[in-house]
Amino acid sequence: MIHIVTPENKSQYADAMEQAYRLRYKVFVNEMGWSALRKDDGREVDQFDDDHALHMLYLRDGEVLGYQRMLPTTRPHLLSEVMPQLCEDERPAGPHIWEWTRYCVQPAHRERGRALSPVANALLSGIVEWGLSSGVSTILIEMNPLWLLRLVQLHFRTTPLGLPQPLAGQDTVAVKAVFDRRTLSKLRAMRGNNDIVLANPPNIPTRMAS
Repeated sequence: MIHIVTPENKSQYADAMEQAYRLRYKVFVNEMGWSALRKDDGREVDQFDDDHALHMLYLRDGEVLGYQRMLPTTRPHLLSEVMPQLCEDERPAGPHIWEWTRYCVQPAHRERGRALSPVANALLSGIVEWGLSSGVSTILIEMNPLWLLRLVQLHFRTTPLGLPQPLAGQDTVAVKAVFDRRTLSKLRAMRGNNDIVLANPPNIPTRMAS
């Protein structure tokens, strides 16, 4: 299931967050070659891992199989501070818009072909469940342009914020993606059940309508 980690409960997830930081290092430094993030301790932690960040962990038997981070756009975040060149017009911001960053999945649990893996589906479903219960309807993403079609197929309404630009050896585009209950229904249909994926959901009924 997907566990949400905040400043209020982070002491309960100390070991899991340590795993998450090392997974981030494995994916973004070792696999993707983001050498600017390389550190001797094998952990990928940046200036946005503060008390305003919201972490989502896919945990199974204490092992972190997937991870993603959400950052409020009402404060400094990657698009505003690190990659502002990706946004050609006014940057979207507001309490209903959060930035989706540092998405990563353990190699053995990634998708094969076009279908989302169970871990990937759960992570995306976690964003939508959390958003629907928290007044968040939009995410900003800096991603490979090839993901655009996949997001549309998952019933996210996507808008590129600029043209793709080369970053860290690959083309990257900033995207605004809006979701609603239709997005959640699509993700649930793809995995074949209506179960809630969040282990500690904020004010979500036991079973939500599909």
